[in-house]
Amino acid sequence: MTTRIALIVPSSNVTVETEMPRLLARVEGVDFSFHSSRMRMHAVTPEQLRAMNAQRERCVLEVGDAGVDAVLYACLVAIMAGGPGSHRSTELAIAEQLALGGSGAKTLSSAGALVRALTDIGAARVALVMPYTDSLARQVVEYIEAEGFDVTDWRALEVADNTEVGCIPANRVLGAARELNLDGVDALVISCCVQMPSLDLVQAAEDELGVPVLSAATAGAYSLLRSLDIPVNIPGAGSLLRADSQAVLG
Repeated sequence: MTTRIALIVPSSNVTVETEMPRLLARVEGVDFSFHSSRMRMHAVTPEQLRAMNAQRERCVLEVGDAGVDAVLYACLVAIMAGGPGSHRSTELAIAEQLALGGSGAKTLSSAGALVRALTDIGAARVALVMPYTDSLARQVVEYIEAEGFDVTDWRALEVADNTEVGCIPANRVLGAARELNLDGVDALVISCCVQMPSLDLVQAAEDELGVPVLSAATAGAYSLLRSLDIPVNIPGAGSLLRADSQAVLG
């Protein structure tokens, strides 16, 4: 039986629909299909993020028609810009809307997935790399700190055009990570955005920098698997996604 994953994404996002299938294709014994609905958004600004979020209900109706098993609201900054704890109210609203249509699909958001992943690995001190403008990046830092984490260092690449975010070169992302002070950190989020490509960097950065490395994409995959009670054992994508490897091997 195929496990159906719904992705609600900004219209200009091309990365999450690439990285999530690549990640979940590595899960042994499970077939996944992916079903997307899009919200218009081009510039990562507070105004366009609010306008994008207003399209959520239409998107939930569309993916609900596909009989999906889980829904991932895949725009981290759109939720975090709404203020502390916004992922909880967003996920609840999506779940309630799906339930009215008779769907019991699991509901997640990229923001909530990142919080869950950091919590599950016991991270207290974290460092971040983000594509956002400085003002939005500071809101992300404040959001994560409101969840009880200490953001010890961060870099914002100051890219406002969401299409350009999807084209940020890997060496620029890794270069920003190398500039961070990682002394005493418990985890590095090398891409705090599902549109900034990073999947190929996660394992390499973890090996080079010597700290657990995750991204919005790997956190999303982790939380999807956890919510669906599927073992988390994906090779080559950082230690977060090898959480159940010993149990599988043993």
